[in-house]
Amino acid sequence: MKAQHDPVAVLGAGIMGTCTALWLARRGVPAVVFDEAAAPLSGASRWNEGKIHLGYLYAAAPSLDTARVLIPGGLAFKPLVQELIGADLEPATTGEDDLYLVHRESVIGADAAERHYESTAAIVRAHAGASAYLADARASRVVRLSGRELDRLAEGAIVEAGFRVLERSVFTAWVADRLAAALGADPLVSLALEHRVTDVVSVTGDREGPWRVHANGVAFGPFRHVVNALWHGRPAIDRRVGDCVDRAVHHRYRVALFVRTAVPVTVPSAIVCVGPYGDVKNYTGRDFYVSWYPAGLLASGDGIVPPPTPQIDADRQRAIVSDVFDGLGRILPGVREIRERATSLAVEGGWVYAQGHGTLDDPRSTLHRRDHLGIKWFGTYASVDTGKYSVAPYLARDLASRIAEAGTARQAAPRS
Repeated sequence: MKAQHDPVAVLGAGIMGTCTALWLARRGVPAVVFDEAAAPLSGASRWNEGKIHLGYLYAAAPSLDTARVLIPGGLAFKPLVQELIGADLEPATTGEDDLYLVHRESVIGADAAERHYESTAAIVRAHAGASAYLADARASRVVRLSGRELDRLAEGAIVEAGFRVLERSVFTAWVADRLAAALGADPLVSLALEHRVTDVVSVTGDREGPWRVHANGVAFGPFRHVVNALWHGRPAIDRRVGDCVDRAVHHRYRVALFVRTAVPVTVPSAIVCVGPYGDVKNYTGRDFYVSWYPAGLLASGDGIVPPPTPQIDADRQRAIVSDVFDGLGRILPGVREIRERATSLAVEGGWVYAQGHGTLDDPRSTLHRRDHLGIKWFGTYASVDTGKYSVAPYLARDLASRIAEAGTARQAAPRS
């Protein structure tokens, strides 16, 4: 007889919560997914650059710890997501390797960045899962751009050096649509949308639960397990549960431009680093992500409770569009063609979270690392710092496996 599992409460319908619920369902475990939005995957999981990180971005980290944490999830992203959505990711994947352009005011120099890229590439090549990446990463190499190549691409007075690395991105809106469809179609998943979670309470008063989830003034449950996968306000719920709040808390609300052009534009995917600069992603030749950090950062805070969500009226939206194109266009002239050829343009974003403090223009800031991400357990309550979009499917699979195995073991245990 097949084991009957207790339902699990999953807080948050971003990529982490969605993948967790889907992996639970694959293991026969029902899940109830809570989210304050009206639709799943409608925040930062839909509106981000979709970089499937292998650790190159974190060249200002004092060690390679961040790369080592990100690489397994990044390499596994493609096969895991393809299994969940039942479709190939190739149509949503950037077609060329990323360019890292080191700003002349970068928090680290070009030579130090190159050493980090080379060391990261070596770790990627040696990983058993390298061939599963969006492009076969067993051949990962770092190529320093020639002066002529750099002059054709970027403004030389601003960019010190450029590097081509084997790292790709996915079109997050495309992925979000398919993950949301899979979530809605699974009979073991129930959606509690437009439900803002305010508290999680143990029925027995200890960390083993069972738990009740309070949302919109109503208590739901009991649930044997709770997974806190919120990206906005997760530490505030952790504090209500027990001593499991992160050591450092930093919320940021960021937006970028999502642009479609009338005809294909050949601007390459590139990031200006290391610091508070910007990047462009060319997904299909006509679909682009364009970001300039100083214009897109609308709110930030280090408190357990995040600042209010910014409101963007029409005037502010026009200012953001202008500032993003002007800021990045001064460094990457090709971005101007995206602006000229645009037929549709949206200013979109969401809350992002990091266990860190400081600002990206400070080399001492702990925002230059992501090695503290992962799952913390407080009995049968799990709190997840996804860290980066690229790691979520990998963490979710492991989390769902542990919960399913615990449920099976509990049912198999002899009763007194």
